[in-house]
Amino acid sequence: MPELRHSIAQHYHERTKYDPQTIASKNKGLDWSKQPVPFKEYKIGSAYDLKPYIQEKPEAFVGNADAQWWQRLSRLLFCSYGLTAKMPSMGSAVYLRSAPSAGGLYPAEMYVVSRGTELLPPGLYNYQCRTHSLMHYWESDVWQKLQEACFWHPTLESSQLAIIITSVFYRSAWRYEDRAYRRIFLDTGHLLGNIELAGAVTNYRPHLIGGFVDETVNELLYIDPQHEGAIAVVPLADLLDIKQNLPTGRTALPSATETNYPHIPDGELLTYFHYRTQIQPGTTGKLNLPVVKEKSLEDKYNFPFCEKIPTASKPIDWGKKLEGLEVTILKRRSTRAYSGEDLTFEELKALLDFTYQPQNYIDQGFDNVTDYFDLNLIETFIAVSGVEGLEAGCYYYAPKAQELRQIRFKNFRKELHFLCLGQELGRDAAAVVFHTADLKSSVGQYGDRVYRYLHMDAGHLGQRLNLAAIRLGLGVSGIGGFFDDQVNEVLGIPRDEAVLYITTLGRPR
Repeated sequence: MPELRHSIAQHYHERTKYDPQTIASKNKGLDWSKQPVPFKEYKIGSAYDLKPYIQEKPEAFVGNADAQWWQRLSRLLFCSYGLTAKMPSMGSAVYLRSAPSAGGLYPAEMYVVSRGTELLPPGLYNYQCRTHSLMHYWESDVWQKLQEACFWHPTLESSQLAIIITSVFYRSAWRYEDRAYRRIFLDTGHLLGNIELAGAVTNYRPHLIGGFVDETVNELLYIDPQHEGAIAVVPLADLLDIKQNLPTGRTALPSATETNYPHIPDGELLTYFHYRTQIQPGTTGKLNLPVVKEKSLEDKYNFPFCEKIPTASKPIDWGKKLEGLEVTILKRRSTRAYSGEDLTFEELKALLDFTYQPQNYIDQGFDNVTDYFDLNLIETFIAVSGVEGLEAGCYYYAPKAQELRQIRFKNFRKELHFLCLGQELGRDAAAVVFHTADLKSSVGQYGDRVYRYLHMDAGHLGQRLNLAAIRLGLGVSGIGGFFDDQVNEVLGIPRDEAVLYITTLGRPR
């Protein structure tokens, strides 16, 4: 019998792996004359200035309900994707935002769709981060079209606002070529993490939707699908309106699984793959749905004879009314270099607690059930090089049991330097977190679209690690470039686990 062909998601993943033998030949250098601009501009439209509402403290608007509404929306958008710094670079400036992005390229765009409120007329708005304003570029009611595109998702029935996140593909592909698709969705995951946490600060409950008819949402936004594509839809339930205290809905829908694809030249793989992961018009939303399995009460890996180390921790304190969270989001920066000093085991446990145990933060004002696409598909491994009270080696983190399970005994600093493409961040970090997934099994559940879901969930987890580390005064930096297969071989991670994302943790130099 002929061998079964990989799906396009598996094919894409294999094609975009970095390998020590071939990476040098693929490094062509950057054409700086074609560097993309990470902002959209609109020639026509009405601007709604949001700056006054972040320049004043909330107390300044007591008694003014309209101003309080605007301030909440202004803070939500600013904490999600606002400009937080301006740095000189090669004779010009680089603008940094509240969400991290690979290479500072910021492929994501944020749109706000209004159903029509007393303060925000119905239509389409683009968030202009350089001026912290909303550009109202389409003034008719598009809410029903959005509902249809999302298969009448129940959260859109009762909410009044929604964020749509898109990606401008070339912004990332200019530097990372076909592998950029991975980074685009990791970056979107960072942004989703910020939206979720900013919602806790501003009394909004974001509801995540990943299953929608791509073509319909792209047409709704008037974007060119060859250059920009819808990635996620996020209705915003206003928690100050009792009618909008909504139950959670389904976040992920499947797409087709394609195995009969042609030869795709380098440089065209990203565009082809994105199109093949779309949910096509005419899909009812009820066809080919995977069986919803009960969540397992046990973690995936329980290696025999391994030591099991409890990780239960005192929750991180985020301050009165989550003031510490807002400050942390806005001051977050990726660490450029680590000192090589150890972390304490208590610090590592606190990082894991905030990232994976949201139920421990309900009394501080966080939502008890964070929206992801399917965390059952994501696994976590940690290479420990310098954590006081914890032996060096590679560990599997079991979030349900809240324990570390050691799978390999060794200090991997030298190997991590190599695996992270020679980046000193890998070598000098005290701990390196790897998010992985069984790609074949995941495709079996959700089709090729699952590749989006996996990377957005990994990015979301990575952003929670980012913010927890900054809150504790630690260093943190994500890495999307690594020698894929060698990670599994060196660290002892099972071969079926595709590495999605790396987050380094340590003490900043």
